[in-house]
Order: sequence, then structure tokens, then C-alpha cells
Amino acid sequence: MDTNAFRHTLTAFRAPRPGAAPSNTVHRSLAQRQRAAVSQPWLIGASLAGLMIAAPALAQGEAALPTISVSGSQYDADDVRPEGVTTATKTYMAPKDIPQTIDTLEVNKYKSYGINDLATMLDGVPGVNTNYDMRGEGVLIRGFSADSGDIYRDGIRESGQVRRSTANVERIEILKGPGSVLYGRGGGGGIINLVSKQARFDAKSSVTLRGGSWDNYGGTIDINKVVNPHVAVRLTADREQAHSFRSGIRNKNEMISPSILVDTRTGLRWAGQYTYDNVWRVPDRGPVYGELPASVSTHQGFAHPDDYVQDRLRVLRSDLSYDFNPAWSLRWLASKREASQDFDHVFGGTYCNTAGRTATGAACNYRGQLRQNYAWQATNNKTTTHTLDLTGRVDVAGMRHELLMGLEHSSEERQPQVYGTVPFGATINPHNPVWPAKPAQRPAATQNNLHEATSRALYVQDLIHLAPQWKLLVGARYDSYDFDTLNRLTNARRAASGDSVSPRAGLVWQPTAQHSIYTSYSKSYSPYGGRGMLGVSGAQDDEPRYSRQMEAGVKSDWLAGALSTQLAVYDLEHYNIRYQPDAVNFPNDWAVRGKERSRGVELSAAGRLAAAWYVRGGAGVMSAKVVEDRSAPANVGKYLINTALRNGNIFVRYAPQGHWYAELGVTHTSARWINAANTQRLPGYTRWDALVGWRTAPWTVTLALSNLLDKEYWRSTSMPGAPRSVLLSANYQF
Repeated sequence: MDTNAFRHTLTAFRAPRPGAAPSNTVHRSLAQRQRAAVSQPWLIGASLAGLMIAAPALAQGEAALPTISVSGSQYDADDVRPEGVTTATKTYMAPKDIPQTIDTLEVNKYKSYGINDLATMLDGVPGVNTNYDMRGEGVLIRGFSADSGDIYRDGIRESGQVRRSTANVERIEILKGPGSVLYGRGGGGGIINLVSKQARFDAKSSVTLRGGSWDNYGGTIDINKVVNPHVAVRLTADREQAHSFRSGIRNKNEMISPSILVDTRTGLRWAGQYTYDNVWRVPDRGPVYGELPASVSTHQGFAHPDDYVQDRLRVLRSDLSYDFNPAWSLRWLASKREASQDFDHVFGGTYCNTAGRTATGAACNYRGQLRQNYAWQATNNKTTTHTLDLTGRVDVAGMRHELLMGLEHSSEERQPQVYGTVPFGATINPHNPVWPAKPAQRPAATQNNLHEATSRALYVQDLIHLAPQWKLLVGARYDSYDFDTLNRLTNARRAASGDSVSPRAGLVWQPTAQHSIYTSYSKSYSPYGGRGMLGVSGAQDDEPRYSRQMEAGVKSDWLAGALSTQLAVYDLEHYNIRYQPDAVNFPNDWAVRGKERSRGVELSAAGRLAAAWYVRGGAGVMSAKVVEDRSAPANVGKYLINTALRNGNIFVRYAPQGHWYAELGVTHTSARWINAANTQRLPGYTRWDALVGWRTAPWTVTLALSNLLDKEYWRSTSMPGAPRSVLLSANYQF
């Protein structure tokens, strides 16, 4: 829903729009940028202020950055461009000064369609593919997974196996390409940063109600209160429940997040936030595409009546900063995060056709029936972090240097208990399934591990103003890490440690105020302990996998600054990929499997096309392939699974003078291979969405239609797309 329609303009916290003035005038004083950074900082409810002041050392996550809640633009609420972003550099910076692609999504625009799922919200972002995963997000950026360690909330790593609610998210920033220079370990494809709604001195309060198809209804209360010129508090709460178009599938979500901001106006600021997020659902993890006969409707769900998944997040953050003078500031972030997931369900399955064969051609003896699998898992993840950032500005030999120097310490503990995948037992008729009862007690765990990780880092970054039209961004990070795994069933223990250096360099040329031409190089690392060790598996290897990217592009403003575009070409390579040649006889032996490469072009646009006409979206073309694979040489030259050659979306909004406005959008994803041998492919799809809205202060009402043409398609191998659905939302702002 368009809760931004009458949002108070944040002029006191914004830099000028790039293109409205020469780019080198966009850089505000450090003190101003730091104040902007805490205009929506990591906050805590007033009831927790005493706890946070007494115990700021409680900490979470990894790599934190200042987040700035800047939404809309100097034009109006229909223009979704941010004045600045922080994900790429950990400092507030105009997008045109960043030598790397970064996309931003204003969440309210997608909430209008009833979208609360992160992966669904990212569907159509150029170069981003989404693949439904019952346990996580199923997101790939430029061909490579971003699930296990590349999703952040307010700059803090969202570790652990968990589905994330977007109920308290205001904006999403997607940095394309390696980000280890500031954040440490990562998959290399990119970083997704969720910017929370947090206490501010200029935010309004609102109440929202919504309801629509499949018994989807919920509400949000968002109260922001300025207590006095030095203190602001905010409470955001959301409750939602819905059924699915698939029989037997439903969910219930609840979130509450109190926050506080204290600004002495003498350079000292403190902010804190506590967020509790609970997602309960009956999982939708049916047979994969092509497994069942066409006569079985996609509306048929395959969850057992006793199936469930429960995700819980508890996050506590403290953000303390001090401006020594207009040029230098120090910031200490401390945070603690706990995430848990508990599930018990039947899923997938193998269908035996009337000829006594499965979809793969294997013989079977349960003709016309489906045999499902069963598993349960309980996983707890605790993460703490401390980061200390010194930022400053100096002039040397006529060149300005904007410096960032930081220290980070983080620790993570994960405890997965699993009863592995096994046949459920009795078969069912997929046309009219009737499930037998589950055992009264869960079977004993087949895996019970304790994984622990500690990392220490030192990083530095310098934005050098070489000349009025030239900027050079350079940075490097040194990481030292230790991993330890204990198998609680056998008492076997494994340990690994290592270190890595992650560099980045980018050059920006701005021949005019309206255009930035850039090129950049970045590198990241992903130690096995940072991938598998923190997963269910206990196996690990000392050697990390690396990613490196070359990118070049143009960022431009058109139509007197009303429309912004970014065009990028990139070459992203994963190398030193490891595997176990003989995991049974030699479980500690590892070898280099090879490398994979993604190449592509991305174009995006946002802003105002003409009077009353607005646009947001983009398109990408990508070729992600296996370059070398010693474990399976036949896969060389094959496309990586779940990566589309083409994808994108475009939304056009007509908002004339008056109370009414309308929007039409199209999202496209081309066919994707679903196995490494490239013998099975998931068809592509094109989906149309539309809405009509009415607004007059303080009310905004929208009526949205998703999948306007009621097209039948598959989002992923185990998830068909939803048919046409409607959502009515009403927002009252005060």
C-alpha cells in the first residue's frame, strides 16, 4: 500500500539529487551524513532503553553499516529513487558515486500486492533469480546463491536457516557482486540489505488494514513519537494470517519492534532496537514440476494435516556514535541475534504411473500413487558482533580523502538437530490424498551437531577525489577466522582456521553532472566453514572458495534529473571450488573441483517519465555456466541451475493531479535448467499485475490485482505461481 503518499519530506536529512547539482557537491559534511545515518538507526523501545544502556555489549551479526531511512524523492511519493544508499560503502553516498551496481526497492510499493515474502518481492530484479525454498529464501544474485550468508538487516548479517518476514522493512538495497571488502565471508553474487522502520524525528504514525483472496487479512500499527527535541521512540507491530490457493496450506505471522533514538545535538547519538518476528506456517513443499500427471491440479496441496514450520527471530541492537568535529566521527555497533527454525513435515515424493514407472523411468510397484518423504529439523543460531568504525575527511595535495577504518569481532553458534530424509511409508492418491497418522513421537535425530565460528577483521576504505570529475574508491579487508564442529552423536570433532584478504578498487568519471562512467574490480572469499559448517553438514575444508568480478557501467540522470538509469556489464567468476573425491574412504581429503562464471548485462530505470507518469524496474541478460568441473567433466559448458538467461520487470504508474492513480506492471523470467546436466528445464513465465489507488490526506486506499491474466506458471520446481488474487488495503496516517 502507498503509505508514502503523504509522507513528510525528509529535506533536512537528504543530499541533493544527483543531476540537480554537480556530483561533487552532493557530499555533505561527515557530521550531516552521520546524523542522516541515525535518522532511522538501530533503535530499541523505550521499555528497553535501560537494558541497552546498561548492556550495550550484547551483540549480533557480522559487518554492520549505517542505514538511512530515506524514501521517496524531492519530487513526490510516486518517485521511488533514494537520495543515498549505505550498503555499498558503509557510508551514506549518492548512487552515482558508487562504482558498482546497486538496486533499491521501496517495500510499500510491493506490499500493495500483498507480498510479504522476500524472495517473491525480489522476483524480476535484473540478475536476481528466486527459487522457492521451504527452509530459506532461495535467492541467487548473478547466478550464485545469496541464502547462506549474504542477507543483512540494517547492515547486520542475517545468519541461520530461517525465513524472514518483511513486515518491518522499509527499503531493500541489493548490491551486485562481491562485498567481502566490508562484510567478510560471502557467496560473491551480491548482498541484500533490509532497511528497517526505526524511530526518527520526522516520521509520521500510521495504521493499516488489509484483506483479500484466500482469507488473507492483517494489520499494521506504526507509532512514531517525538518525546522531546532529543528523544524519539517508535513502535511497529504487524499481524497477518492467510490461506493459500493450495489446499491445506496457510500461515500466521506476527512482528513487534520497539525502538528509540537519542540525540544530544552535541555530536553524541545513541539508538537501539529490539525486533521479535515469528512466522508459523504449514509448509508448501509438494512434488516437483513434471512429477505428477497433468490431471492433478496445481491447487492441490500435499502437506500432512500435522505438518508445520516455525521461524523465530529475536534481535537486539545498540548503535552509539560521536562526532569529534565536522570531519571525524567514531561509531560502535553492538548486536545480538537469535534465530531458530523448527519443522516437521512430509514433502516431495515419487509418483508411480499406470505403467509402473516413475518420472525418471525407474520401475515401481505402487501404480497411481505418490510416495512422499519425511524429515524433521530443529535448528538454533546465535550470533554476536561488535564493530568499531572511524570515519573522517582529510585534504592532501589538493585531493579530498573520505576515509573509513574499521574493526570487527563476531562469533556464531549453531545447533542443528535433524532426522534425515526417509520415505514416509504409506502411499497416497495425489488426486484425493488421505494421509496416515504420524508417529506419536518424533524419531531420534540422525544428526546432532554443534558448530562454532569466530572471526576477526580489519578493514579500510578511501574515496579519493582525484579531480572535480574523477573519483577513486579503494579498499581492503583482512579476515582471520576459526571454525569448530562437534558431532554430538559420535563425539567426533573437526576444526579449521584461516585468513583472507579481500580487495576492491573502482574508478568513477563524471564528465557532466548528469552522467557517471565507472569501472571496478572486487574479490570475496567463502571458507567452507562459512558455508557447510554453519549448515547441517559437519564436513569442512581449510581452503576457501573465491569470487572476483570486473564490472563497468554508466549511471545517468535524464529529463532534468527526473529519470535515473544504470547500465552495467560484468564478468563474475567463482574459483577454487572444493569437493571431496572420496568422502566415504577419505573424508578429510579435498581437491579443487574447478570454477564457474557468470557474464551479463543489466539495465534499470526509475523516476518520472513525463507529467504524472512514473516508472520503476529493469531487465537483465545473463549467461552463468560451468567453466571447469573435475568431479563431473560432462557438466563443463552447462548452465548453472535455476539461472535464467533473461529476467526483469517494469511497473508504470499514472498519478495525475487529484485523488486517483493506477499502476500496471509486468514481470518476466525465462526458462531455467533444474539439473546440472541441463536435461530438465522449468518453463519461463510472464506475469502481469495492476492496481488502482485513491488518496486524500490522511487516507490512502489501494485495490491490487496480482497475476491479472490468471496465468498458470511455476515459480520454482516445487512451487506453482499463485492464480489471480486481489488485495484491498487502507492506510490512515497521523
